[in-house]
Amino acid sequence: MIDFTKEFEYRTSRSGGPGGQNVNKVSSKVELRFHVNNSELLTEEEKALLYQKLGNYITQEGYLQVICQTERSQLANKENCIQKFYALLGKAFTKQKARKPTKPSKASQHERIAAKKKLSDKKANRGRVRNSDY
Repeated sequence: MIDFTKEFEYRTSRSGGPGGQNVNKVSSKVELRFHVNNSELLTEEEKALLYQKLGNYITQEGYLQVICQTERSQLANKENCIQKFYALLGKAFTKQKARKPTKPSKASQHERIAAKKKLSDKKANRGRVRNSDY
């Protein structure tokens, strides 16, 4: 895997949520920013693929953003951001297998028809019972 750490930018801020006084004092939230267009390590095809697959994570300025604030320490959140970043890249660059269309098996066809028959019988028996004695 390529090492992108030289192209990362980090921003820290105070994180929200539980944590008592620690939340109010310590900037533990980490935002990892990676400028996709200015990257020297990615090819043009890879950049286009990132824009296509990870468009929700990329800002209008062209930064791929990953935010972590689950841990109480800034270092742990920073490591989580880096792991998330590489996981996103791995997910974006894996090629999806082409789907081979298949037909349903005989057993599954029989199961489906049996289930439909059972439901049909149940609904047919819901009507009012007519008694000819009256």
